[in-house]
Amino acid sequence: MQSAISDEAKRILDEARERGIILRLFGGVAVKYHCPSATHRSLQRSYPDLDFFGRGKQGREVRKLFLDLGYEPNQRFNALHGATRLIFEDAKNQRVVDIFLDVFRMCHTLHLGDRLTLDDYTIPISDLLLTKLQVVEINEKDIRDLIAILNDHDVVERIASVEKEVIDTGYIASLCADDWGLCKTISLTLRKLLTFISKYELEPGARQILETRINKLLHAIEMVPKSFKWRLRDKVGERKLWYDLPEIPIRTQSVSSA
Repeated sequence: MQSAISDEAKRILDEARERGIILRLFGGVAVKYHCPSATHRSLQRSYPDLDFFGRGKQGREVRKLFLDLGYEPNQRFNALHGATRLIFEDAKNQRVVDIFLDVFRMCHTLHLGDRLTLDDYTIPISDLLLTKLQVVEINEKDIRDLIAILNDHDVVERIASVEKEVIDTGYIASLCADDWGLCKTISLTLRKLLTFISKYELEPGARQILETRINKLLHAIEMVPKSFKWRLRDKVGERKLWYDLPEIPIRTQSVSSA
């Protein structure tokens, strides 16, 4: 079943490329693509759905792509959010495809449209990490994905564009320097992650590697010079909610009934 969803992701991406559509995978299946550790017995998880990023200016082409591939649109959700997010469903395989256009809006907002061409099949690994770190109410699957990413990818300062399989601390720190809320959540999530590592039976030495990389990220975020906007928001602190509660799309009857 899990190989089937990976095959389906490849089918979609190959067809998008044939049509000149910029579409990139993210979410759990993208983590599995980049991370050998995702198959470790302690980090394995199910991958029921697919997540993609695309360009807003190609929204019409993206809609046609999924219709041609046999998917049904979630009409209500797409009518409300179609400029930045689309949902398509495969009732036969009980599968949902979630497509973000230009902007990732969940607990925090990430603008990824200009970064989609930095990797061939997925969003860049640093952005893949960010989509997990920005989760406020983190769950088990997100923890496993984060551990897999950080276990398999070195954390380095500002990288060259050709180095795809390393985490760019300069990029992540620069986003945190301008957004107090994002900085707060990412720092909290990284510290939570430090407390979870020991619960997983990883290979010898993995815990030390993970702790080193997490602390390196925390140090970079703490030390980067903060913007005036960040410092103003810091004065308010936790007295004002610093994150959004993301909307969970309601699946259509054909998918949710099984």
